[in-house]
Amino acid sequence: MSDFLQLSGKTFLVQGVANKKSVAWIIARSLEEQGARVVYAVRSEARKKTLEALLGDRPVFVCDVEQEGACDQLAASIATAGLAPLHGLVHSIAFANYSDGFKTFAETKRADFLQATSISAFSLVELTRAFKPHLTQDASVVTIGISSLLVTPDNYGYMGPIKAALESCARFLAKSLSADTAIRVNVLGSGPLKTSASAGIPGYLESYLYAEKLTFRKRALDTQEVANIAMFLLSPRSSGINGTTLVVDAGLGSNYFDKDVIRLAMRTENAKPSQ
Repeated sequence: MSDFLQLSGKTFLVQGVANKKSVAWIIARSLEEQGARVVYAVRSEARKKTLEALLGDRPVFVCDVEQEGACDQLAASIATAGLAPLHGLVHSIAFANYSDGFKTFAETKRADFLQATSISAFSLVELTRAFKPHLTQDASVVTIGISSLLVTPDNYGYMGPIKAALESCARFLAKSLSADTAIRVNVLGSGPLKTSASAGIPGYLESYLYAEKLTFRKRALDTQEVANIAMFLLSPRSSGINGTTLVVDAGLGSNYFDKDVIRLAMRTENAKPSQ
C-alpha cells in the first residue's frame, strides 16, 4: 500500500462521530484505510452505546466537552491506556439549540449562544491544551469549520459568529503553540454537506440544494472529499500549512453570479403578480 501521506502506523484522536454519515467517521475510516490507528471520543455513554456496531472493538472514550475538565480527563484516560503519544487530533463537534424552531439572529438567547460557543469553539482550545503533553512535537490539529464566514444564511443563525470564533481560536492556538512546539492547527472550511447533523438545521435541505447549483460542477460536495483534505492536513505533507483555513467547496464561494441561478431567480421574480 502506498503511503504518500505518511500516516501508516500513526495514532490520531477523532472527536465527534455520531453515526456513519458523520464527517468525523468518514475521516476516521479514511485514516484507518491509510494504516493509521484511530482513537475515538464521543459525547456520552448513550452515544457510545449506539456506536457499538459501527466502531466494534476500536478504543472509544467519552468526553462531554460542555463539562469543565472533561478534556483533561480524556487526555489522562488515553495516556493511561497507553495510546499516546498522538500524531494528531480531529475536532469535529458543534452544537446549536434549535429546539424552539427558527428565530432571527437578533432573537438569540444568551444561554444558547454561550452553550454553543463552549461546545463548538472553545472546546478546541481545551482539547488542544489538554493533549499538548501527549502529542508528538510535530502533531497536527484539524477542526471542521465552514467555507465562508462572510455569508449570512438566515437559517444558520448564531452559528455563523461561533464558527468565526472557532476559526480565530485555531489561528491563535497555532501561534501560541509555535512558541515551544511544531504542532500545527488548521481549519478545514467545508461547504454544505449531507449529514445527520446538518439535517437538524431548519430549512437546510433547500440551502443544500441551492448551494449545489452554485458549485462549478453542479454537484454537491461529498463528505469523502472533505475527509481527503483532512488527511492531508493531518499528514506531514502539509507541514507548511499552519493557522490557515483551507476551503473545500467545489467552487461555491466564487460562483454567486452563476448564469443558471440568476435565470431561475429572475424567472421567479418575474412570475410574481403585479401589485
